[in-house]
Amino acid sequence: MQTDFTPEQLKNPDIAEANKILRACVHCGFCTATCPTYQVLGDELDSPRGRIYLIKDMLESGRPADEKTVKHIDRCLSCLACMTTCPSGVHYMHLVDGARAHIERTYKRPPGDRLLRWVLARVIPHPYRFRLALLGAKMVRPFRRLIPDRRLRAMVEMAPKRIPPVSRNDDPQVFPARGRRRMRVALMTGCAQRALNTDINDATIRILRRLGCEVVIARGMGCCGALTHHMGKEAEAHASAARNIRAWAAEMKGAGLDAVVINTSGCGTTVKDYGYMFRNDPELAEEAARVSELALDISELLARIGIPEGQAGGLRVAYHAACSLQHGQQVKEAPKVLLKRAGFEVVEPKDAHLCCGSAGTYNLLQPEISQELKKRKVAALEARTPDVIATGNIGCMMQIGAGTGVPVVHTVELLDWATGGPKPRALERP
Repeated sequence: MQTDFTPEQLKNPDIAEANKILRACVHCGFCTATCPTYQVLGDELDSPRGRIYLIKDMLESGRPADEKTVKHIDRCLSCLACMTTCPSGVHYMHLVDGARAHIERTYKRPPGDRLLRWVLARVIPHPYRFRLALLGAKMVRPFRRLIPDRRLRAMVEMAPKRIPPVSRNDDPQVFPARGRRRMRVALMTGCAQRALNTDINDATIRILRRLGCEVVIARGMGCCGALTHHMGKEAEAHASAARNIRAWAAEMKGAGLDAVVINTSGCGTTVKDYGYMFRNDPELAEEAARVSELALDISELLARIGIPEGQAGGLRVAYHAACSLQHGQQVKEAPKVLLKRAGFEVVEPKDAHLCCGSAGTYNLLQPEISQELKKRKVAALEARTPDVIATGNIGCMMQIGAGTGVPVVHTVELLDWATGGPKPRALERP
């Protein structure tokens, strides 16, 4: 794609990077075939190619974002299926993230939108605040049909029926390996996950210790920054990321780390991008790059270590590949290979590359499109008649679980169970 940025504009490293990405695009349109919003809406401007044109025009002109551009960028899930499909290697993730930051700086949203985004940014990344919000939503749920704003109704409906008690395993501490220590790893405990489902971190700690890993819950670690990052709130996202970098850097300089393990793939995609996010930061660039190098999804680490063969009794598992794992991190085979080795029968849905519609806060901010994608994904999963649905991302678990009666669990819960841990709580319910 031909671009026309001025030499003065290109002195800005973000514009220079956008220019590089834009020039890689050859207008082929392959991305439209795998873009969920294009599949649902059929509008060229709701495809990656259409959004790229809007971003190009906005950045080249140096103008503030307008309502049309904001509407179509907001509708992007950041599922990154387009990056898997693109034959030219267009790094759409960095381009759309930069566009969102530009929108946040230059566009004044309606008061209701601003308030909603402000609340999301100040509640979800903080587990205790989020717990209080979930308790409030649970109380309001019987009256949700009276709420006029569809987005507010979506927030109320998101609250699980059961809010788990706080897990003390998420507190800063060190869990020794069982038997001979093979590795020392830091576990990212997340933010929303700590309020929605504490079983995931518990299962992760158990299986890692059983396989010879010393597990560190680093002091000072918190939200990865993905939620605010994808809302264009660059300063807030970088502040969250910087806290994590410093927390893990302290461990690296102390007893050392062999890996930073992440069991929420939406977080993993962001942590693996810390090196890029801080590439121009003289203080944190080196440490951020090192953290990104050490970051591994739990399935990657377990595949590297190796797990014993399990006796899962042939339970039929429909594996849902979270977009942030299969597209954002290009981790596609490890979870399925591990589940099969653990003794499960693994099946995949039709159009496994398409998003379920969760996408961070997308299901709250774009509920109509999100609901349509959820309906399609649930139908595809249920068509495989599974005993259980497994995935590697808490957002996908909540989204799919709200649309099906089939139990939905994290992949690591099944692997933990098959190798000596307790049966996942979701499978014990009648």
